[in-house]
Amino acid sequence: MTVVLSDITSFRKDFPIFQAENKGKPFVYLDTANSAQKPKQVVDAMSDFALHAYANIHRGVYTHSSDASQKYEAVREQVRQFIHAASVEEIIFTSGTTESINLVAACMGGAHWQAGDEVILSEMEHHANIVPWFFLKEKIGVVLKVVPITGSGELNMEAYRELFTSRTKMVAVTHASNVLGTVNPIKEIVAIAHQHGALVLVDGAQAVSHKKVDVQALGCDFYAFSAHKLYGPTGVGVLYAKRQYLEKMPPYQGGGSMIESVSFSKITYAKGPQKFEAGTRNIIGVIGLSAAISYMQSIGISHIADYEDHLLQQLEHKLRLVPGVKIIGNPKSKVSVLSFVCEGMHPHDIGTVLDHEGVAVRVGHHCAMPLMERLQVPATVRVSLGLYNTKEDIDALITGLWVAKRILG
Repeated sequence: MTVVLSDITSFRKDFPIFQAENKGKPFVYLDTANSAQKPKQVVDAMSDFALHAYANIHRGVYTHSSDASQKYEAVREQVRQFIHAASVEEIIFTSGTTESINLVAACMGGAHWQAGDEVILSEMEHHANIVPWFFLKEKIGVVLKVVPITGSGELNMEAYRELFTSRTKMVAVTHASNVLGTVNPIKEIVAIAHQHGALVLVDGAQAVSHKKVDVQALGCDFYAFSAHKLYGPTGVGVLYAKRQYLEKMPPYQGGGSMIESVSFSKITYAKGPQKFEAGTRNIIGVIGLSAAISYMQSIGISHIADYEDHLLQQLEHKLRLVPGVKIIGNPKSKVSVLSFVCEGMHPHDIGTVLDHEGVAVRVGHHCAMPLMERLQVPATVRVSLGLYNTKEDIDALITGLWVAKRILG
């Protein structure tokens, strides 16, 4: 099956937001990497659960609570299958990628590392995969090392190999760049790290909605992603962690549900993912995550990826025809994310004009200031595509850029 325009037109009907207008023009949303729009199937699933089936989980013997608990745990199995984890015991529900990374940094690094131990990051990391490790630098003296990128926007793998020492504890790297779209060679990154006895955490926020993820095939020790990047709700995410590390890590937060017994003299903690899910979780959000995964799988992630790649090629071709536009990076493998600058125009001004033309893009540093410094640009315009975008959306962007050139040029 190949996803064609007629299919996408039918899928767009699942997103009521596209029936609205922006500044009197059809709403063109090109900011999916920031947060994807939600299909009505996701909203309906959350609403139906909230209105007809809601109860707190793992706390009641009555039917609604028991049923809600079963639904919640069924999503854990669904996520396990979605990323091909070995066990449901390796799936932790969090508030998002940011909390997932903070959890690993605090519970693995903060609990077990010492001054002089090393974490390897890359120049293309999102702040969410920099700041938690920087906390460890400030708190216990962890050393941060950085993999440079090449002129094409790819990791310099030779430089990566040279960064390891006997003190290297963790490699924390993005699966796909939220600025360049670069898809990093995670299997190779993991293999090299494991040769040196280091663990690998992968920030998968920008990958899971564009490509099939198999954590066992990748070999990574931790994998984090957010529901709202893959057409689900905000406030929900997943941390995959190999079981042996969960057993070594202390709890991230204390409270209800993450304990087996509590007294003023001794506390014993729950086993598996429950140890890291203190308090009442975002139950309705987890139901939404389930619906989002089901929605994507009903279309086919590989089919979505093929269609987005087709659109990305059209986008790159048409942008190169606009005088003064410079596309940032040219990696061999990428998801449907593209950043550019335009000579003589500030990205924020471009974004403002585009908004008046009904086109939504993201402008700025995209929570990747070190990458902007490496690229020697203060900001870029970022276009990110989703399964609901069309050729007409790209045409509207190009038309808006020409308007911007006339106004700002």
